[in-house]
Amino acid sequence: MKLLTPIRVGRYELRNRMVMSPMARARSGEDRAPTPMVAEYYAQRATAGLIVTEASSVSPLSVSRPHTSAIYLDPHTAGWRRVAQAVHARGGVIFQQLYHLGRKCDPSRMPGGATPVAPSAIPAQGQVQGANGPVAFATPRALETDEIAGIVDEFRRAATNAKIAGMDGIEIHGANGYLIDEFLRDNSNKRTDRYGGNAANRARFLLEVVEAVTGVFGADRVGVRFSPQRGVDGIDDSDPAATFGYAAAVVSDLKLAYVHILEPFNAAAPVGSAIRKAFHGPLIVNSGYTRETAEAAIASGAADLVAFGALYIANPDLVERFRANAPLNPPDLTTFHNGSAKGYIDYPTLDRPAAGA
Repeated sequence: MKLLTPIRVGRYELRNRMVMSPMARARSGEDRAPTPMVAEYYAQRATAGLIVTEASSVSPLSVSRPHTSAIYLDPHTAGWRRVAQAVHARGGVIFQQLYHLGRKCDPSRMPGGATPVAPSAIPAQGQVQGANGPVAFATPRALETDEIAGIVDEFRRAATNAKIAGMDGIEIHGANGYLIDEFLRDNSNKRTDRYGGNAANRARFLLEVVEAVTGVFGADRVGVRFSPQRGVDGIDDSDPAATFGYAAAVVSDLKLAYVHILEPFNAAAPVGSAIRKAFHGPLIVNSGYTRETAEAAIASGAADLVAFGALYIANPDLVERFRANAPLNPPDLTTFHNGSAKGYIDYPTLDRPAAGA
């Protein structure tokens, strides 16, 4: 299988082309620092060619549901150090995903009653599970031009913490309607300063974040994630191929380790081909891939690596199962965010069957 062959990604020679997708699992502590159970979870999946961690907030003003992860305080760094050490002990490679939620922050949990920030004062559509039940996304406050440098610096400090923790690299989360994605898209960015208007201006915040993070890790240890057609919570763009093709060309010029895109293998109007043409490094694709469709994507040249989400939740030994073409454990959706070991570190493996099996 081509999926199981080695590949060079930035500084690293990966042992296969299977990537563990970043996935929020709500298992960090009250202070948002990873617990020992989180370290075991990632270590169990260390045979992946590359692990990308769950998204980790870079700022106390990037607030999500309880027990999600962060990397801006010393306890966060200490928790992630345990994770990196556990993965490295089993021969794995792990990148930390960094993000700022922007307008998708939980307004009921913002410190001091602060208002979420965004490129423009346009709320996301829908609701978030707030402290006292579902609440509508807040109308965000549009960032002042001179405030943006401070958020870029938060990404820089978070990357520094990740490096101290021993992470092998960084994935910058430019997807899913979060702050970087909000700047990129023309339906959420109506600015008239140097961060708004044409695609080059809308990509300026991304570029500044990339430059800050590569200043800490080096370009060959940094990737970026896009979701060009994912209209989650009302995010959209009038010409995603042009917008994300431009963004991919910008990061290609900086020689980043990879670009990671969320796009189904059977997308009706794929944007991945525009990104593939613009970015001259390894491309990771992600969204509902199976063993067969992943192999086909690599064999066709549409991608170099494939990321798996729910399959990795339920199958810690996914590489071994793909190699043997063995049956897969079905994921238990009811345990995805329940905070316990159940459905987190207790899935059976080929060499450790379920109790009573």
